[in-house]
Amino acid sequence: MGFNSSMASTSHSIVWPVVHEERRALIQDLEPLHPAQWKTPSLCPGWDVHDVLAHVIDSAKTTPLKFIRRMIASRLDFDRDNAVGVEREKTEDPAKTLVQLDAVLSRTSGPPAWLATRLVEAFVHGEDIRRPLGLHRAYPAVHVATAIDYQVRTTTKMGGGKEIAAGWRLVATDTPFEHGDGPVVEGPAIALLLAVSGRPVAESELSGPGAPVFLQRQP
Repeated sequence: MGFNSSMASTSHSIVWPVVHEERRALIQDLEPLHPAQWKTPSLCPGWDVHDVLAHVIDSAKTTPLKFIRRMIASRLDFDRDNAVGVEREKTEDPAKTLVQLDAVLSRTSGPPAWLATRLVEAFVHGEDIRRPLGLHRAYPAVHVATAIDYQVRTTTKMGGGKEIAAGWRLVATDTPFEHGDGPVVEGPAIALLLAVSGRPVAESELSGPGAPVFLQRQP
């Protein structure tokens, strides 16, 4: 059975409450951090936990018009634009940066992209921060599946994971989701999402005939 997008709608009435809840949960998880923990390297190469938080805030503040202006200013260089955004939102005191996330918690704006990208950002960046810190969150698997469905249909050049997913049969074990043809790789939806988003996952998280080779191709 393939993934049916009707099972996890990407309508505004569904996506934004999920995103807002993820922002709220992230704030709760980060409030107890000690100063040194904010410097923990995240799953995003070159960024620590504080940097990723600043990026999440920057993304929440983005609007289609601002995005276009920023792309022009960065000469269509996404990495440069992200770096500028992190520098703009990151304060000297991580606690103050966290307050900024609370201030934008209920925003419903973003770059000019499919609404599913807001789910991808919420879940992937949540794990970019939590995993290195040893924190755990039970994400809503049905909505994670919507994020995976977007990633496997979007090229890596646009931040997706189409090329990573190609040649494999990806099967979620905690929600109805299957995609692709080839050796089966199965596991929790969040692990599959991270894998197709170019993030490392543990060998214990994925199983199936294709898992050993699939895991070898991780970053």
